[in-house]
Amino acid sequence: MTGPRGTGTRWAVFTILPRGGPVLVSGLVAANVALGLLPIAFVVATSALIGRVADAVAAGPGSPAWHGTLVLFGLASAAFAAQLVLAPVQGLLGDLLARRVDGEMFDELMAASLRPRGITPLEDQEVLRDLRTAADDLKYGFMSPGQACAGMLALTARYLQLIGYALVVAVAFAWWAAVALVIIVLLFRHGQHNALSRFSKLRFALNGPERRIHYLRELGIQPPAGKEIRIFGLAGWIADALERAYRSWLAPLWVARRRLYLRPFLWYAAGGLLVTGAVFAAVGASAAGGITVTAFALAIQAALSALRLAAYYPEADLQIALGGECLQAVRRVVRRIDTYPADADADDTDTDTGTGTEAAPAPSSAIHFDHVSFTYPAGDRPVLDDLDLTIPARRCTAIVGLNGAGKTTLVKLLTRLYEPSSGTIRADGADIRRHPVASWRRNLAVIFQDFAHFDLSAAANIGYGAPDAIDDRDGIRAAAAAAGIATELERLPDGLDTPLTKDVPGGTELSGGQWQRVALARALFALRHGTPIVVLDEPTASLDVRAEARFFDEFAELMRGATTLLISHRFSTVRRADHIVVLAGGRVAEQGSHDELMARDGEYARLFHLQADRFTDEVAR
Repeated sequence: MTGPRGTGTRWAVFTILPRGGPVLVSGLVAANVALGLLPIAFVVATSALIGRVADAVAAGPGSPAWHGTLVLFGLASAAFAAQLVLAPVQGLLGDLLARRVDGEMFDELMAASLRPRGITPLEDQEVLRDLRTAADDLKYGFMSPGQACAGMLALTARYLQLIGYALVVAVAFAWWAAVALVIIVLLFRHGQHNALSRFSKLRFALNGPERRIHYLRELGIQPPAGKEIRIFGLAGWIADALERAYRSWLAPLWVARRRLYLRPFLWYAAGGLLVTGAVFAAVGASAAGGITVTAFALAIQAALSALRLAAYYPEADLQIALGGECLQAVRRVVRRIDTYPADADADDTDTDTGTGTEAAPAPSSAIHFDHVSFTYPAGDRPVLDDLDLTIPARRCTAIVGLNGAGKTTLVKLLTRLYEPSSGTIRADGADIRRHPVASWRRNLAVIFQDFAHFDLSAAANIGYGAPDAIDDRDGIRAAAAAAGIATELERLPDGLDTPLTKDVPGGTELSGGQWQRVALARALFALRHGTPIVVLDEPTASLDVRAEARFFDEFAELMRGATTLLISHRFSTVRRADHIVVLAGGRVAEQGSHDELMARDGEYARLFHLQADRFTDEVAR
């Protein structure tokens, strides 16, 4: 008996029960049915026992009355013992069901996250909010959809008990008393469901403040910030900020809890006292009118047991409310992500040719951004504005420009993580969208500025540049050597097999510059295995100026013959590129070789001189 919202949430939980498997679900249902019937059997047996005690004592040991009392005592004991045995079994099966369902839900969430061919949905704030919430609850298994499933089945025991106790009261005393007790119990249950449903929605709405609490707590105990916290004396600030965050999060919850649980339940309690008082008064009055001891015991025990079912169910209520909200978050993520094109060949039919099946050959002449414009979904102005740019094949092109010029966006469009708002990207004159996304991306090795740090071995971090050739250990070593990181990796405890994380035994962490060289080795490994286009987005951001200068000298030789795209905001370090393009305001401001651009004495030359002077000063130091 809840509102449509609560009913919808519980129905959603019910629909995912089959994910637990028929055997496990059936076993848990059977355990809950038994736990629903056994308390009723205990009440009936003990009531009958109470009714026969006087006759058994009067007849004495060995009499049929005495024997019948012992049988009833044995039945009551067996019912009680069976409950003690089945309760942990129910808990164990419930946990197993929760883990299985949550595992499938996490797989569904991961599949949805990986399904889009671009990254637009993963930068959608609504998707990210629900994705973080759902992932955390599924990962830790606390109040998750799986726990909601186990809680849903646990209601079987509770409501079977209610039905059984009502029947006992009706048979032993009066049907109107049974109906009155059921109404009171369901009224309190309605209040519980309604309050928990609203409370859980508020709880999820306050996810932002709660995340700040988690952040501050982790900030205080995790190593990365430990040095700064001590040096700058931030321990007190963190403690104060954590207290303020907790209070800002708890204050609306306290208000909501009083509103939802205090005033309504005062009315429920008043009504419940009147009805139950009338029932017990009638039962007491009937005792003087000839009701048997057994019937009296049955009515009293069943009525009291039924009233206990009006309370909060710790094994089900919060699990269903919060787990149901987590399930709804998962489904919102999946629905919203499904509105975006999937990373599948069948979806790549949005061009004039519309075949979507042609393998993508390596560009032999040029890649052309043909009047391409792009605005981010949440943006209000174009990042690229009618961009007309040609990237020659098998040559090194450097894209330079100030921050915000559109350099990284250009790479995202080239890799089809986004699609142009207008215009076309062509390879050898053909729209790249005529090829399946996966086929086109096999032509590309890209190392972004925020490249991935895989918590795996050094060999895997390099080998992921060409996953099909990850067993090529010689190639991995050669790529590491070319990137200038081989010696450091070989010195690790297990060499290339050392995990690059301190979160696992035997693992280690690299410096920022070492990680950057590992990422470069990943791109070189891809190049070694036939990837024709290499894109490096700010590849030397973590290197000092001397190392950066050496890198570009070496890089030009390593990438000779490949189509290479270098993205940088540093003008002074890309002079060896075959072709240099200066972006400004989302358009090509200047392009040409280093000598040509310097002779033109335009923006490139001006910024080159500014950065070169600073470079000279740093080297002199």
